Amino acid sequence: MSIFKRFFKVTQAEAHAVLDKFEDPIKMTEQGIRDLKDDLQAAMTSLAEVKGMGLRTRREAENRKKLAADYERKAMTILQKMQAGEIDQAEAERLASEALAKKESAAAEAIRLSEEATRHENMGNQLQANVNKIKSTITTYENDLLILKARSKTATATRKINQQLARVDASGTIAMLEKMKAKVEEDESLAQAYGEIAAVETSVDDEINAALTKGSSAPASKSLEELKAKMGIA
Repeated sequence: MSIFKRFFKVTQAEAHAVLDKFEDPIKMTEQGIRDLKDDLQAAMTSLAEVKGMGLRTRREAENRKKLAADYERKAMTILQKMQAGEIDQAEAERLASEALAKKESAAAEAIRLSEEATRHENMGNQLQANVNKIKSTITTYENDLLILKARSKTATATRKINQQLARVDASGTIAMLEKMKAKVEEDESLAQAYGEIAAVETSVDDEINAALTKGSSAPASKSLEELKAKMGIA
């Protein structure tokens, strides 16, 4: 699967509002991020290799340029020695020609290597742009994933609360409360009635006891009677 197809699939997963049990948007996004990180690792490896080849080729091109200049300098030195009579003219011209031929070969190789280095550098720039794009996409998806997880938790909690509220029968609850209220009032009335009955029974007993003791007086003590007789009190 190409990077862009995978981008499209993950984007679709995030855009769907209905959670399908076979396509969990969070799991799909996490898998998409893992795939992107694998692509990023591969792209960075390729980028390092291409940049390395570009640097190496550019360095070789510069070395070839220096070698061409060195051969030209040697040819000039040989001709100077020829003018000074230090080297035979024919030999000097032969050696100078050989040096110039090597100079031309090195210069041509320097041009070829320079062009190759430029191609590597252009490819490296393209790979760098891809790496930057993948990094940016990973950051975006990771941020979206955090938001998606938070929304999922909130939605799950809200759904559970709403399910609990939906199971509550308001009319049934009110009816139950009315039954409890009637039962409490009935118990209170019975308690009051038993209290009144108990009070009535107590009053009847008091009346009976009062009737039995009516007309009788408590006998005076013997000491009191003797004192009253002594004092002449009837």
